[in-house]
Amino acid sequence: MDQGFPGQHTTTTVTTTTTTTQPTIRFDPSYMRTVPGILKVAQVAFNLLGFICITVSSHSNSSRGGWFNTVAMGGFWFTGILLVFYLFHIVEKFSKIPWLKIEFIFCTIWSAFYLLAASLAADHARYIEAFGVAAFFGFCAMVVYGYDAWIKFRAARSGALAQGQFTPKQVSTVTSPAF
Repeated sequence: MDQGFPGQHTTTTVTTTTTTTQPTIRFDPSYMRTVPGILKVAQVAFNLLGFICITVSSHSNSSRGGWFNTVAMGGFWFTGILLVFYLFHIVEKFSKIPWLKIEFIFCTIWSAFYLLAASLAADHARYIEAFGVAAFFGFCAMVVYGYDAWIKFRAARSGALAQGQFTPKQVSTVTSPAF
């Protein structure tokens, strides 16, 4: 009794995923046209604009102004350095570091910090107009950091890479029974 093709041959398809990263440091301005790149540029801009507003006011040495400037400069430097890391693919070179988790934690904390700093500046805006403008930039930064935290959370949860890509590769093998 001849069983035919299905009984005599077994086809096995295995899909493997490889991580493709390029360990070379290179400048890539196209990152700034991606959503994470646009968010980082906006964060740097809001940090700097809020800092300038508080600094030029007559009450920049108050505790509210000091707290706002601490938050703004902390965000400016951390986000600015990350932006440079992504532009030069340093993140891709050091792909073993959990960049997405680090960014998620930072963006979450900075959203909360900006909620507090912008609220304190807005409360002081009735006395000093520059604090009101700084509060506006602070609330904008809070929203952008919050949205970035959400994106990083989803990416980290799905196992995505911060920079680089996964390349699926399918391998099919056909085996014949031994007679």
